[in-house]
Amino acid sequence: MAKARKDGRGDSGAAGNTIAFQGEPGANSDMACRAAFPYMATLPCPTFETAMAAVQAGKAELAMIPVENSIAGRVADLHSLLPHTRLKIMAEHFQRVEHCLVAVPGATLKSIKTVKSHVQALAQCRNFLKRHRFAPVVHADTAGAAREIAQDGDRDVGAIASSLAARIYGLKVLARNIEDADHNTTRMLVFSRDEATPDWRTVQCMTAFLFRVKSRPAALYKALGGFATNGINIVKLESYLSGAHFEQAQFYAEVEGHPEQRGVRLAFEELGFFSEEFKPLGTFPAHPFRRKGWDAPTRPGT
Repeated sequence: MAKARKDGRGDSGAAGNTIAFQGEPGANSDMACRAAFPYMATLPCPTFETAMAAVQAGKAELAMIPVENSIAGRVADLHSLLPHTRLKIMAEHFQRVEHCLVAVPGATLKSIKTVKSHVQALAQCRNFLKRHRFAPVVHADTAGAAREIAQDGDRDVGAIASSLAARIYGLKVLARNIEDADHNTTRMLVFSRDEATPDWRTVQCMTAFLFRVKSRPAALYKALGGFATNGINIVKLESYLSGAHFEQAQFYAEVEGHPEQRGVRLAFEELGFFSEEFKPLGTFPAHPFRRKGWDAPTRPGT
């Protein structure tokens, strides 16, 4: 029988039933893991790299990593890891983020002077902080900030964290849904040692990959031309300068479709003529959130 934990979840148990995330128990990534994979135990890790390493080492079956937020934009830390990982993207998940102002019992909105949280959470709640004239203090993690103020017991300090973190660390929720926009949503990618094998004939698919273009005029234009001529929609394209002299651009891209589909296959063949490096990162089911919004199922690929 699984050993009980303070947060009410089972112990991590077998690695095959465990999903890793960056942060402490109660982090928003922890909540996303529970929403998408309620049957799995969650494994907190200090960094994105250690979460992915846990999967590679067989300590977890999956890792869920945030990549972008509808308010604060791109979560950049992951992209430096993608060229080196052997893991594959097997799913995506969209998590509605509901931030809370939490504090120790006895604290009030009037007693709070400073608020700690992750830089992304502070950015997503900027208007609330300004309205109440709270001084923001950057912390490595939302749940870690909640744990820290619980340990310190200072009624002048609050944290932006999840309601789950408040419950885990015995804190009081002073305000809910303090994010600047009600569409505050974070997109997560789910990594595995094994590739997903969706059937493109029955499931809408996304394909992610890295490539680097040759250092010559119009190289990117020519490299992407095959996607246009074959009717393949590019939904994400990000560039990063690489090399000792920053002379080459590396790109992360996501397209609609499966490599077995004729149009995608032909586009990749043309990309190969104008790029020096190509690394597939995985093909996975498109989450229903892309089509139906929040009335859709929460599990990736369902």
